Amino acid sequence: MSIEELEAEIKKLPLGDRAALAKWLVESLDELSDSEIEALWAKEAERRLDELEQGLVTEIPAEEVMRRARAALS
Repeated sequence: MSIEELEAEIKKLPLGDRAALAKWLVESLDELSDSEIEALWAKEAERRLDELEQGLVTEIPAEEVMRRARAALS
C-alpha cells in the first residue's frame, strides 16, 4: 500500500480514531534508534538543501532569525 492509499484510508476514519492514530504515530517516533534519528535528520537536511538549490526557498541570515524570535517573545 502506498502512502497516498494509506492517507486516503485514514481520511475515512472518524475524527476520534484519526486523533488516536496521530497520537500513536507521534509516540512511536520515540522508539527510533539513534542511527534511525540521525538518518532522518540527514534526509531532512538533504531535502532542505535541494529546496535551496532549486530556488524554492531562500535563506534567512541567523541575525534576522534571532531578531524575529526576540520580537515574537517580547
